[in-house]
Amino acid sequence: MGARQSGARRKDKAPLGRGLLRGRQKFSSWDDALLPGRDPRCLLKRGLRHVSFSLVTKGMTDAPDFLWGLSEMQKLNLSHNQLRAVPPELGKLTRLVVLNLCGNRLKTLPREVSLLQSLKVLFVHMNGLTELPAELGACRSLEVLSASHNCLSQLPASLADLSRLRKLNLSHNRFAHIPVCVFSLKELDFLHVGSNRLENIAESIQCLAGLQIFIAEGNHIHTFPRSLCLLTSLELLNLNNNDIQTLPAELYMLCRLTRIAWNPMDKGLHISRNPLSKPLPELLEGGLEMLVSYLKDRKHT
Repeated sequence: MGARQSGARRKDKAPLGRGLLRGRQKFSSWDDALLPGRDPRCLLKRGLRHVSFSLVTKGMTDAPDFLWGLSEMQKLNLSHNQLRAVPPELGKLTRLVVLNLCGNRLKTLPREVSLLQSLKVLFVHMNGLTELPAELGACRSLEVLSASHNCLSQLPASLADLSRLRKLNLSHNRFAHIPVCVFSLKELDFLHVGSNRLENIAESIQCLAGLQIFIAEGNHIHTFPRSLCLLTSLELLNLNNNDIQTLPAELYMLCRLTRIAWNPMDKGLHISRNPLSKPLPELLEGGLEMLVSYLKDRKHT
């Protein structure tokens, strides 16, 4: 009888323990930090180079208010949540170097982004952005901007002031032409404008003399402009899946394009899935040297 009672007591206690555990698990990592006696700064990770904070894939619809008091933070990752807006208090994080907001539901960014004078890397891809604020042009330290997979059709002219920008990804948006401000970004070495609505590449592309990677696949581009051949630093040029029929004789000037490339990750000239006129498709099979030789000969005949 005593054993049965002891067993019954153990059974009675088990659900209580499990209930406490389930209740404890309801605390999120930032709620836990705000319990009595805890400081949100205890969640900061202090590495050799940056003080960082990460709340990735937490299902948040709003960022926790305590974030904006972590003024020493240099890297903030709020990616893959359900954020619909970022509050003006973002501007308090004046030491931010890297800000990752990708994979949310943002329509725009707060104007106070202009206060992030130390910002070098901004990820806002995979959102619902219909615009970027003109104030972003005040982030003069910015070197990397990824704004792909949004609903952008234009950029503010002020982005021409991002004189240190080296990498710009505008792919999978709604651009009908490459924004004029892009041609002022003299330090660009990477430009991705694939999967937009481009029908041409402006002659101003030649202003980007330091460009090493240019991707414009998946558009409706009709011609391969001769001005593109002036970008002699190009190592990867991807014009796959457009409406290009002919190639310029000046193609030989792109001396760092060493081959016809078929793998998307390879350097070289990507020109497949275009309605190229004969005999260009057959020449592609023979390699870049054969193609360039044919174009030169044709020019002199």
